[in-house]
Amino acid sequence: MASGKSYLDFIMDQLSGLDGISWRTMMGEYILYYKGKIVGGIYDDRFLVKPTKSAVSMMPKAVKELPYEGAKAMLLVDDVEDRTFLETLLTAMYEDLPAPKKQK
Repeated sequence: MASGKSYLDFIMDQLSGLDGISWRTMMGEYILYYKGKIVGGIYDDRFLVKPTKSAVSMMPKAVKELPYEGAKAMLLVDDVEDRTFLETLLTAMYEDLPAPKKQK
């Protein structure tokens, strides 16, 4: 089941206080970037983030879910109503994430 654009729009609105947030469509789902680094995505109308040290620390009881079959497990963000939490989460995750791969 592909994600709806309306859910993406909601999450992007919740993250609108951060500079450098962007998204890209990938096979009916949406990959989310923060300052050029992949932080997670919208999969089946669920906001999932990479299980970085900071994300696990901020969401110790978060459920790990697969974004799609064969993928690595990611953390389900269930408190999507709290803008401040979401912004703090992505800001904290940024330092834990690897630099973007250079295009050939």
